Formats: sequence, C-alpha cells, structure tokens
Amino acid sequence: MSQQLGGQQVIILRQGTQRTRGQEAQNSNIAAAKAVAAAVRSTLGPKGMDKMLIDGMGDITITNDGATILQQMDIEHPAAKMMVEIAKTQDKEVGDGTTSAVVLAGELLKNAENLLEQRIHPTVIAEGYQQAAAKSMEILTGIAITVKPGDHAMLKKVAETAISGKGAEAYKDLLCDIVVKAITRVTDPDGTVDIKHVNVQKKVGGAIEDTVMIEGMVIDKERAHPAMPKEVKDAKVLLLNAALEYKKTEVNAKINITRPEQVQAFLDEDGQMVHDMADKVIKTGATVVFFQKGIDDVAQHYLAKAGILAVRRVKKSDMDNLSRATGAAIVSSIDAITPADLGAAGHVEEKKLSGAEMIFVSKCKNPKAVSLIIRGGSEHVVDELERAVHDALMVVSVVVQDKLIVAGGGAPEIELSLQLHRYAATLGGRIQLAIEAFAKALEIIPRTLAENAGLDPIDMIVAIRAEHEAGKKTFGLDVYEGKPVDMLKAGVVEPLRVKTQAIASAAEAAVMILRIDDVIASSRASGPAGGMPPGGMGGMPPGMGDY
Repeated sequence: MSQQLGGQQVIILRQGTQRTRGQEAQNSNIAAAKAVAAAVRSTLGPKGMDKMLIDGMGDITITNDGATILQQMDIEHPAAKMMVEIAKTQDKEVGDGTTSAVVLAGELLKNAENLLEQRIHPTVIAEGYQQAAAKSMEILTGIAITVKPGDHAMLKKVAETAISGKGAEAYKDLLCDIVVKAITRVTDPDGTVDIKHVNVQKKVGGAIEDTVMIEGMVIDKERAHPAMPKEVKDAKVLLLNAALEYKKTEVNAKINITRPEQVQAFLDEDGQMVHDMADKVIKTGATVVFFQKGIDDVAQHYLAKAGILAVRRVKKSDMDNLSRATGAAIVSSIDAITPADLGAAGHVEEKKLSGAEMIFVSKCKNPKAVSLIIRGGSEHVVDELERAVHDALMVVSVVVQDKLIVAGGGAPEIELSLQLHRYAATLGGRIQLAIEAFAKALEIIPRTLAENAGLDPIDMIVAIRAEHEAGKKTFGLDVYEGKPVDMLKAGVVEPLRVKTQAIASAAEAAVMILRIDDVIASSRASGPAGGMPPGGMGGMPPGMGDY
C-alpha cells in the first residue's frame, strides 16, 4: 500500500502484507462463505447425509450436526470463519438449526452477488437485508403457535423434529420421552430451564434402548475406601466443600524440637486433629458424604468404620446438581454443619458400568437435577446420540421458556418468502430488489430438504407455494411422502427461536461480509518474536518490496 507524495513514494505496510480491495475482495469473501454453506448443505433435514471428519491425531467424528462439522473443519479463510461463528451462536442459543443458519447465509450472499453484478451498491443491499430480517421477525411472531409448558405431547414432537436425521429415528420415542421428562423435572418454578442440570453421561456398551434417566445424579467416581458400604438406602446426604485432612499452615512456620518424644507428640496431634474432624462429620448423622476436596487416609478409615459411604474430589458442577437433586446445602466448613444442611436420597449405590465404577444417587424426592445415561454399541454411535440428545434438550427447554413454536418442513420459509415479496412491492426503488433477493434466498431451506430426499426441488416448492397462496400457512414438505402436508398435524414443529435466531444471524453475517471492500492481511512474523525491527534490515530502505 503506497501513496505518491510530491514525487516520493511513501510505503505504510510491512513487507509481505497482502491486500485485496473492491469487487475482488467481495468476490473472495462471498466465494469462501458459499463454500462453507455448500459443505454442510447435504446434511440438512431428516434425509440428510453424514460427514466423516478426521483430525490431525487420526480421531474420527461421524455426524450431520452443522456446528460440530464446522468446528472440526480446519478453516483458514477469515470470511469462512465468520460462517463458523453463525453455527456456534445458533448452537449456544437454541441448540438446533445450525445447518439452516449457515445455508441461509450462503444463499443470501449468492443472491447479493447477482445484485452486485447489476451495479447495486453493497450498502443498499445491506439496508434491504436488514429491513427484510426485521420484517421476517414480525411475520414469524404473527404465525407462531402458543404451547403450554405442560403439553408433553407437543414437547415430544418438538424433540422428535430435532432428533430426526441424527441416526436415532428407530429409538426416538424412547429418547424424546426421556428428554421431555428430564426437562420437566429440572424446570424451576418461575419457568426457567438450564440444561446444565441434566447431567449426561456417555457409556459405550449395551444398546441404544438401554439409555435411561435417573431421578437424581450419577457421579463418575468411586468410594473413597473399599471398606465403605457399596449401597445405602434412605440416605442422609451431606455435601462438603472442604477437605477432611490435616491443614498445613499458610505461612512458613518453624518448630523447634529438643527431645525425641516431642516428634511423636507432634505427629499424634496431627492425627488427633484429623480424628476430631472425622468425628464432627460422623456426628451429623449423614450416611453418604460427598467432598469437593480430598479425604485423608486416616479419615477414610474412621468414616468406613462408621458405615459412611464417602466420595472425594467431586466436580463443582456435580456438587451443585447433587444439591438440587437431594435438597442438601453445600457446606464450606466442617464446624458449620447443621441437621438442616442434610439432604435425602432413596438409594445411593456404587455400580460398575462399562468397566468403570460410578455412584448412583437415585430415588430422590422431587429432584431438580437428573442424569441421563446414554448407551450404544460403539463410541461413534454414542457420540452422535449425545449430540442428538443435546439438541433435543435445548429445543424443549427453549419451548418451555418461550412457549412459542412454528411448523417445520420449510413451511415458515415459504410463508416468509411470499409475504416479503408482497412487502417489497410496496417499497419500490433499489431496496425492493434487495428484499426480493432475501425472500428468494429463504426458499433454499425447502429446496435443500427436497434435494436431500431425492425429490424434484422446483416441483416441491411450486406445490408448497400453492398451498400457502391458498392460506394454508403450516404446510411444508413431507420428505417421506414427497408432497406438501400440514406440518402441525404431522408433528413436525420447531421452537420459534430456532427460526428467528437463524434468520437474524444469517442476515447479520451476510451484511457484515457485504460491507467489506478491503482485506489487508499482515504477513506472519517469522524468526524471533516480534519479527524484523522497524525499517527492515540494516542498509535496506524501509518497506522495500512493499506495495
């Protein structure tokens, strides 16, 4: 990058910096974004295909989850990385619709490219896309259907739609039932849901139908001492965020010993201190104790003698969930324990599952945290099943909180497309072309669903559009029947937030990429940290070779 100044060329960029601008920069960014969308497009819908991803270590992932595919791909291009961010945001916010969001962003950019070729300025396209996205939110809210959080049949349909195409169709009745029960259990009285309170454990072995929900917690730990009981019924549970071991002084202390017997007295005092701490725990009446920190060997012996089942070094997240499941308070000091701090569990047992010992805290009364144990014949099956269950948990929790759903199968996209075309006609000017391009881009979702099912996309879109023109707003593509059907009656439903988030994210990313007209990529520093000193090497004019 250089500037003529009184006949003298002034160079302001470091040697090796690459710069593309104008139409070339836009074309490069749009091409990269479209390539990312094309990479995941074939995975969309119940008949979408899977991708096999192999990382640098040779580990294999088989999935059709858009966010997982894009995170595992080693993407270099900066505009392509922005597309990955869309999938990450969608996954974090609503758990489903990641592929739809990325495919839609790619189509918005493809349509924008056609407008750029017609000499329509990028800011006009950006403004049109923003207006179209805002209008889409308004239209979607208008066609959304209200659901009661207690409508388990509808919640189950929401979960089934999220699981479809994830390789678990044969077991979706069982899995969706478990998911809806789990979310119902962990929902707080004010209607908020945090899926962190559903503790998901993967265990390879058995069959998918062995997947179960435990009314309580499953901790991936074993008893602290083999002499402790393996099973405790009607357990009184104590949760301690403290260590049951000798406390070292926090400052450097010096102890002067003048006689040999003083050494033994000092060691005896240490042992007595641990004994007293163990006694305080035993006197609480607790029969099962979970420690977030360690337990001294001597203390383990005392607890085992008292018939207490103790578990040490339990994760903070597991402690929080144990507190919600058993009703026990997490106590930070052994001296501060009161009977009111104890919780209850009908059954606590150490069991072996797939060769590993685990602690099952079950039969809890009204638990606000539950555990799912996912089983399957191989590691890849269990991993993909976990991703499917995570998506289902997320969408059900979103519906419980928002209480709003829309029909699936491309129905909302066709309705939006039709209404946006009508809206664009009322505006006029160049912005009308941008809104029409946005409306056209929305058809990529039903088009892709048809293509992935081996159907003719043009015939399908024309057929669905005809139904919507007749006022049937919930009609979408049934990929099994190969014709438009009422998605609401067919049980293909999604949370409203899946659609609004996907459209908002896709529009924002497309607008951001469109507004870039200059890409300046610094050269990577080579050699010592900090690279070459300013002004280049001795004897070389500053910036030689730059442009």
